[in-house]
Amino acid sequence: NPLEMFGVPAGVALNPEVDVSDGEDKFMLKADLPGLAEDDVEVEVSGDVLTISGHKSESTEDKETDYCRRERRFGSFRRSFKLPDGVVGDKAKASFDKGVLTVTVPKQSKPQQPKGKKVPLND
Repeated sequence: NPLEMFGVPAGVALNPEVDVSDGEDKFMLKADLPGLAEDDVEVEVSGDVLTISGHKSESTEDKETDYCRRERRFGSFRRSFKLPDGVVGDKAKASFDKGVLTVTVPKQSKPQQPKGKKVPLND
């Protein structure tokens, strides 16, 4: 098929694009997951690793169509990210809105350094 010479080659797996930020008070990841439903996405924090995974199914109608070019991708993906020191993994939160997954993992508040104090000597 001459049209397959251009663009993304067939068979490329899903690999969502992500933005990752590491702020003072939280670690945040945003992933573009167009075409996926919330039920098709899973988020897991295990130790110092955040993993996002999902599956995009091809509809029966799509399977029965005789395409001359296919660029939309179907299948599964799984991506893992090492979390920075100081995050509180069991307080991670995730939301999914309009095809964008947002995962926020708070960081421990930094303990305040004790102020110096002069201690008088007892006679």
